[in-house]
Amino acid sequence: MAGRLTVCPTPIGNLGDISERVRTALADADVVACEDTRRAGLLYERLELDTPRLMSNHEGNEDDRAVQLAQAIERGARVVLISDAGTPAISDPGYPLIRTCIERNLDIEVLPGPSAITTALVASGLPVARWRFEGFLPRRAGELERLLQSMDTVVAFESPRRLPASLRALAALAPDRPAAVCRELTKLHEEVVRGPLAELSRRFRGDIKGEIVVVIAPSRKRATAPDTGFAVDALRRLVQAGARPRAAAGVVAALTGTRPNELYRELTGREPRQ
Repeated sequence: MAGRLTVCPTPIGNLGDISERVRTALADADVVACEDTRRAGLLYERLELDTPRLMSNHEGNEDDRAVQLAQAIERGARVVLISDAGTPAISDPGYPLIRTCIERNLDIEVLPGPSAITTALVASGLPVARWRFEGFLPRRAGELERLLQSMDTVVAFESPRRLPASLRALAALAPDRPAAVCRELTKLHEEVVRGPLAELSRRFRGDIKGEIVVVIAPSRKRATAPDTGFAVDALRRLVQAGARPRAAAGVVAALTGTRPNELYRELTGREPRQ
């Protein structure tokens, strides 16, 4: 009989946040796929559970591990997937294993549990009806500017070393935008600081420690509609210079935010062939 993959969120700081279902899954596991075997071993020790077979599953080996672990499940093993903290596969290893199990039609169970993303979102006091997770904050000014144009609340991770520079860059673009810096969530030194980006930039300088989540309020400005006339004129110039209409329409559309089929139709007066 085939085994099962159980995806288990683990506490992001406070061990008391572990659920009974996660505890039971950890106790019943034949194999635990973990980001760091040492941290996984410590988790078992603190929970006073017998430690099963631990297999490292990190960014450097998870593609190969996905196949090995799926084969173990096919042989009947109960495999538990954990990361160092929070929910696996969300900015943590785990996605290749989940995809491999799906492709092999293996049983997968995902348990609910701690997440720094949703914890920070709620603690920020910013709108929660529509939001997006960005992973880690981008480095380039252009990417940060596009992020600030979002009509959704933005949640992103940031390293303590990079936080001051990122806040300075964000404050330069939108100094009055409400935001929150959430540090060491659920841990002893938990801190949630709310305010405009300019104020947060002044507050977080120098040496900062801990796990950081940044939450940024949505933009109140509607994005301007693409200039179709400009795009069609650019397409016409490219075609006159010798470019193929279909290929040129795709390039211009990607650069201007318009639709390639619409540009082709405006240029030629006919529908593009599918």
